This record gives sequence, structure tokens and C-alpha cells, in this order.
Amino acid sequence: MTSTQALGHLRVLDLTRVLAGPWCTQLLADLGAEVVKVERPGTGDDTRAWGPPYLKDAAGRDTTEAAYYLAANRGKRSVTIDIGKPEGQKLLRRLAAASDVLVENYKVGQLARYGLDSASLSALNPRLVYCSITGFGQDGPYRDRAGYDFIIQAMGGFMSITGERDDLPGGGPQKAGVAISDLMTGLYATVAILAALAQRERTGRGQVIDMALLDTAIAMLANMNMNYLVTGKAPGRAGNAHQNIVPYQVFAAADGDVVIAVGNDGQYARFCEIAGRPDLATDPRFAKNADRVRNRAVLVPLLETIVGEKPAAFWTERLEAANVPCGPINSIAQALADPQAVARGLRIDLPHPSAGTVPLVGLPIRLSASPPEYRRPPPLLGEHTDEVLRELAGLDGTEIAALRARGVL
Repeated sequence: MTSTQALGHLRVLDLTRVLAGPWCTQLLADLGAEVVKVERPGTGDDTRAWGPPYLKDAAGRDTTEAAYYLAANRGKRSVTIDIGKPEGQKLLRRLAAASDVLVENYKVGQLARYGLDSASLSALNPRLVYCSITGFGQDGPYRDRAGYDFIIQAMGGFMSITGERDDLPGGGPQKAGVAISDLMTGLYATVAILAALAQRERTGRGQVIDMALLDTAIAMLANMNMNYLVTGKAPGRAGNAHQNIVPYQVFAAADGDVVIAVGNDGQYARFCEIAGRPDLATDPRFAKNADRVRNRAVLVPLLETIVGEKPAAFWTERLEAANVPCGPINSIAQALADPQAVARGLRIDLPHPSAGTVPLVGLPIRLSASPPEYRRPPPLLGEHTDEVLRELAGLDGTEIAALRARGVL
């Protein structure tokens, strides 16, 4: 393996499916790692079937590639191996022996039945960094439960602070619009893997990483956790308002919604000037943020009336000119077409064997010396089985054909 990319010296064996694990391994691939994705023969990653929508070919027909799958599998090579068969397990051990990192998200204990658990593979390859991702971790009373993002958002406290207040129309708990505990666990797992690799540089030995969606969901609540820990009172839902800052929320302008996010007292004073109400900046009930938080029930209705008298463009243009943070609420289409997003190159297009090209959203990491490279589109199921088994397992064409005939591949 040779590459100028940051992780171009690493090989990752990817035994994950759906989102948390694939999100982690796609990030490693974008940063240069060689990622070999092992999938079930015939079906592959569950998300391959999670459509519509599917990627379209040049004639506008659906391909077999679901958009969900495409979101998290760029840069990988796909190999189909039935790990339920002894011959498949033997192949996995050979691939693990040739890898730096293994990432898996099987249920606790499932891989041990096949001799593919961390203890077995670490004995085979002491330098291996073995990362397990599960819903609840490798120990504890819930270790055997399946972990689904929606359930984790509920159990981890996220939904208790997300959504409109119960006493308002539409009130009640809400999940995030994306599988946030999956995505955040994928990011935390990536950090953990890089930390383990840094440790390996000093010790020469890998280690085992135990990642749990529930741990992540609780840990990522950040200041909301601290609001509870320092007061003993759990925060509730506040809709689009901020628990600790006022005004910091969605306001309805005359022709649409706008987000106004006042982060300090100076910004608040400038907002009041633009609003034509400088008195609200000197009123002792509202002069300091702590006062505004305590008196939000009085202040916010006043501001809602003021903002509602002018169009959204009035507020975004004048507030931005005055360095008061604000912005429109864009659709995904508008966000991707925003001049800033275009200038940053977030949309990328890669060649694809079924569709000609596939549109994707690139990695939001900028590295001056070793920037991300997008070398491969999300692979077709089993697209690279033969080449990977030749390169890494030392098999020849006859052996591969025999394994395929026996349903191992």
C-alpha cells in the first residue's frame, strides 16, 4: 500500500452494515485507508435494499444501488463471503491477518461462535486494532439487546430535549432528522481507532475498542448533561429555542422563517438597534443574557411581533452586516446549492459502473498536506471479491471458482 494520503499506509477490514460502522470506515477510506467491505453473498449490506430512492442509470431506470447504501460506502472494495461456513471463516482470518484495523457491528458474542472475536483474531495478529460497535456495549445488563438508532435516541435522553414544548401545538418528543446516534458513534469510533493506532506506534500492539450507541447518545448531550448535573433538574424540550441563550431561535418574519442566534450582549444590542427598539437593550430585565433567559417569556413575544413586521431578507441582510448571526432555513437542495457550499466543493461526482456517475457529498475535512481523495464509488455487491482474495488471501482463479461453487462467496 502506497499513498500520499494521511491513512494511506493502513488496511481496514470492514465487517459492518447499515450506518454507524460504515460511516466510520467510509471516513477512514476518504483519508486514504484501503477498506475491504465483507458482505453476505446474494444480499450484502442491509441498506442496499433500503429504497426507493435508488440511483438512476443513464436511461433514468433504477439501478440496484439504494441511496441509503451510497451515503456510507464510498471508497471501499466489496467482497462477498459467507462467514457462517468454516471456509468463509478461514478466509476472514487470512484477511484479518493482513489488516491493521477490523471494524464489526455484530451482536455481542456472535463472532466468537465463528472464531472471529477479538481474542481469536488478536492472537493471530497482535497488531490488529479491533473495533466493535453495538447498541449497548460488550457488558452491562443490555449487552444482548439489538441497538437501533431510534430506540437509542429515546433511551439516551436526546428525544427528551428535542421537539416543541408539550404545552404548544405539535409539542412532544422528536427524533433527529438523521440517525444521529449512529453517525456520532461512527465519528467517535473513528477517533478511537486513530488513538489506538497512535498507541500502536509506540507499543507495536493493537487493542480492542468497545463502542456503544447508548454511550454516545448520552455523552453527546454536552451542555444539556451539565445543566442537569449542576442543578439536579433535567432540561425539557424547548423547540427551536436555546436552553441557555436568548434570543436564539426561529422567528417568523413577514414572508418566511429566519434563525436569529444572538450569542452575546453586544450582538443583542446591535439587534435591538436594527429592530428599532434600542430600549430593549437597556431594559434591566433584558440587558444581560442571564436576565433574558430568566425573562424569556416576556421578551420573546415582543421580539416575535417585531420580527414579524419585516420580511426575512430585511433581517438577514441587516443583521449579517452588523455581525449578528442569522440565516434562512434552507431545504437540502438550497443548502447544497448555496454559494458557500459550492465554493467548498461539498458535492462530488464519481464514475459508477451502473449509472455512469454517482453524486455524493464529500468529506468535510480540509487537510493542507494530505487532503481526502475519492478513489472509488460505493462498490457493487461483491465487485472486488476475486481481486481481493487474490491479493490478500493468496488464492488463484481455480480456488476462487471452487469456493463460489460451494456458496462460500
